[in-house]
Amino acid sequence: MPVRYSYSDIKRMTRGFKHKLGEGGYGSVYKGQLRSGRLVAIKMLGGRSKANGQEFINEVATIGRIHHVNVVHLIGFCVEGSKRALVYELMPIGSLDKHTFSKEREIPVSCKKMFEIALSFAHGIEYLHRGCDMQILHFDIKPHNILLDENFTPKVSDFGLAKLYPIENSIVSLTAARGTIGYMAPELFYKNIGGVSYMEIASRRKNMNDFADHSSQVYFPSWVYNQLNEGNDIEVGNATEDEKKILKKMIIVALWCTQLKPTDRPSVNKIVELLEEDVECLQMPPKPFQTPKGMPLEGLGDLRNVVVAISRIFRSFTYFGE
Repeated sequence: MPVRYSYSDIKRMTRGFKHKLGEGGYGSVYKGQLRSGRLVAIKMLGGRSKANGQEFINEVATIGRIHHVNVVHLIGFCVEGSKRALVYELMPIGSLDKHTFSKEREIPVSCKKMFEIALSFAHGIEYLHRGCDMQILHFDIKPHNILLDENFTPKVSDFGLAKLYPIENSIVSLTAARGTIGYMAPELFYKNIGGVSYMEIASRRKNMNDFADHSSQVYFPSWVYNQLNEGNDIEVGNATEDEKKILKKMIIVALWCTQLKPTDRPSVNKIVELLEEDVECLQMPPKPFQTPKGMPLEGLGDLRNVVVAISRIFRSFTYFGE
């Protein structure tokens, strides 16, 4: 059970909130240190947060029952008046997006390592869906919410949007569904679907371009499908033949995850199986959705945009079903 701390404890741990690590969906995150010397990350829920006390308590109860190598561990919490805080294990390497999208990445990450990270956090999501007492949906899986420890082991974090559902439920209520735009789609309503984070990991580009026309983004998976279906090679930087196979595998699995019919989408445990298969053994799925007539596809860039495609398709990693 997570340890309950006082607000004065939190201030002491953070040395008066001196070292800010970043901001999450529900507040700011600060670096702290326990009396034992262990470094921690402390998320403070600010006054502007939409999360009420009950949401906070639900989050504590949810994370407190989670124990998995690929899910961030909750050490403690604080509930004192209007003050709310969560105390997590500190992930020294930071979030995956810093090593995926940055042009000047602090630590070079190989294509093989990115694949290992993707597979590992798939195991984390599989645990949330199948290994807990209750099924846990995160609703906001994206590289920003995937943290890396000193060994580059990924851990799913930020359960501010997590909800618990009975195992037999397969449809998520609209009123319960929240998350980051660009990482939500039809899969929002059905749990047996994959998502876009893998496309971002493979292509190392975000799935949403703030300056792009929405129509050109919506049909990007269709463009990616055409590239593979026509036998075009995958050119991503100086990728080796083995790395190209890894990227192709991720894209094929991702395309399965964007099928419009929920029954055609793989479950989370099936996704893990597919990722562990040889790419030669994978079947190409049906085209996920069609491009309207007259819709121009030129100008989308070369196959380095596969990265965008992979991230977009795997965005719904949050909503895998059984």
